[in-house]
Amino acid sequence: MRSPCRFTPLKLGLCACLYVGSSCAATTLPETSVNAAEAEADDPRVKEVTTATRTSTPARYVPQAIDSVKTSNVLDYGINSLGQALSGIPNVSSTADTRFDSLRIRGFDASNDFYLDGIRDDSQYVRDLHNIERIEVLKGPAAVLYGRGSQGGIINRVSKMPQFGRRSTVQAQGGTDDLRSLYADLSVDPSDTLSLRLNMGNEDKNSFRDNVSGNRQLFAPSMSWQITPDLNWLVQYEYSRYNRTPDRGIPSVGGRPADVSRGTSYGGQNDFIDDKTQTLRSKLSYELSDNWQLRHTLGIFKLDSQFENTYLTGYDAKTRKVNRQSWQQDMTTRNIFNNLEIEGGFETFGLEHRLLTGLELGSQRRDPKLYSAKGVPGVDLYNPDRRLRPTGAMLISSDNHTEVESQGLYVQDQIRLNDQWQVLAGLRHDRFEVDSTSNLKHLSETRNSHGTSPRLGVVWTPLQNHSFYASWTKTFSPVGGGLIGITPGAAGNSNDLSPELTKQKEIGVKSDWMDDRLSTTLAVYELELYNRRTKDPENPEITLLSGLQRSRGIELTASGKLGGNWYLRGGGGVQDATVVKDNNGFEGKRINGVAKHNGNVFLTWKPEMGWYAETGLTLVGQRYADNQNTVVLPGYGRWDALAGYREKDWEVSGALTNLTNRDYYASATSGSQIMPGEPRSLVVTGKYSF
Repeated sequence: MRSPCRFTPLKLGLCACLYVGSSCAATTLPETSVNAAEAEADDPRVKEVTTATRTSTPARYVPQAIDSVKTSNVLDYGINSLGQALSGIPNVSSTADTRFDSLRIRGFDASNDFYLDGIRDDSQYVRDLHNIERIEVLKGPAAVLYGRGSQGGIINRVSKMPQFGRRSTVQAQGGTDDLRSLYADLSVDPSDTLSLRLNMGNEDKNSFRDNVSGNRQLFAPSMSWQITPDLNWLVQYEYSRYNRTPDRGIPSVGGRPADVSRGTSYGGQNDFIDDKTQTLRSKLSYELSDNWQLRHTLGIFKLDSQFENTYLTGYDAKTRKVNRQSWQQDMTTRNIFNNLEIEGGFETFGLEHRLLTGLELGSQRRDPKLYSAKGVPGVDLYNPDRRLRPTGAMLISSDNHTEVESQGLYVQDQIRLNDQWQVLAGLRHDRFEVDSTSNLKHLSETRNSHGTSPRLGVVWTPLQNHSFYASWTKTFSPVGGGLIGITPGAAGNSNDLSPELTKQKEIGVKSDWMDDRLSTTLAVYELELYNRRTKDPENPEITLLSGLQRSRGIELTASGKLGGNWYLRGGGGVQDATVVKDNNGFEGKRINGVAKHNGNVFLTWKPEMGWYAETGLTLVGQRYADNQNTVVLPGYGRWDALAGYREKDWEVSGALTNLTNRDYYASATSGSQIMPGEPRSLVVTGKYSF
């Protein structure tokens, strides 16, 4: 039987493995003295990444900034959301609300640029991290491999997959706000060709926010089957449910967050959100030869979501009341994506190539039915009465059905010119069709778009441990391609719109220091969204493509082993993200939710066995809560710490977040909905391996 992962000696005495499911194909890469397989488990670095190129490539040779977060580094703090897990990542901002994950990357909205193992995952829900190995954030446009969107970058979650010989783990947590969770990560190898893994668990947690609580459930089995020496089949299923109380935060008063207790909430007594998701992924990898592989990936996703949500619309100084609205929604989403790829290596005229060609077919359905009520009573700013209900009946507001069909054809070539120079070039063409029907108005509208997305990058390694790079990328965002769907009969639909376009120029250097124990990335970029949609100030029925949004910034990250048992991870970013051209009064405004400065740094002391400890600081600068830049969220610094003890089979730890109990604001969706950050909290974790 052929080994699931094959290595071939390279001309420089090095071998590299391109990850494809559970099997690999050999390729030639420039010399690097640290092999990912030899990295220590406690090393915060991810030496090889898949998101940037859809091949397993050393992070040093990707001509674009990419940040990776191991979920093991955040779950011990009780963190189980993307926004919190990526807090402090340079030039990444959380704009999440109670309904779904939302982030900005380099100042641009990435709410619909989520992926799971490279498969588009753009539905509206809050994702669970317990079945995730790591989170990879690719900075800048990524349409050359992933299609529409990705203006500021993409977030790809890499799931936990079956591994031969892996031990099983059971983990229990308890802590502040009645946190109680129990999760199991079980592995078994029935034969030398079949490996099974099961992640499952339950979490209950209240909140520091009044009358807010939630329950999570997870069931995620997976299988890796080496059917023949040349054929591997990876199958993954995940069921996740998150039933919780919606919480829209607090309003602003006088251009600042209201001076109320951070526990004060304004929702209705019967409010709820119940999201149920199911995901099925199949990946067949066939070894055509020692250096070529064919693979087919199928992803099926379904979301059933219901909610009743009473939320804030602002504070009225005249009545001294917080105004509210009340909504109900029933929504189903179904996504199917098929991807066929061929990858292999060859030589031409002494140049070494790693070629990737792919075809992606997507079919998406979205059916939201929305109800609203009139006569929603306002509540007191300081002592809200959650029992107050709408005086009017819930009436249907919209009932839409949207279908999206998309096709993408792409090609990418990683070329090794010599010992010092590499080139990454790619091109993708997409066709996108969205068809929305209003069941209330009995109207339907269709939009067809297409776009070509190029990418070019160069890596120069004049010194063994330092790689300089430059890249240029471009992406497109068609009408109806974000939160999929258009509104039939709405103002602005009268003129046919071309896609919005985004381009990025980036230069940087990726280095290894201290005998390859510490890795750093320094990146400088300019990112522009042009063809930006704005309303015609003289005729609001017409939408113009005359807007321009720009972000310029610099980022520095560092992670690795300092020496002995000391580890470091962290980074910082500076960015200026503004609206440059606009017809509707936003010209010159900063992008809401985006700080000019942010970063974090964590220092860990972790011997192989025995006591260990960690402490870290997260810094976020001042932001605006609204597009008009009238409501300011003050900057903050949060200090966290963790201590624990581990032996061969068991481990126990205690983590404190916000040690100084500082008041701060984690995110905002508008000037009327600002989310306070958590006060000091304790999480105790116990793990047993067998």
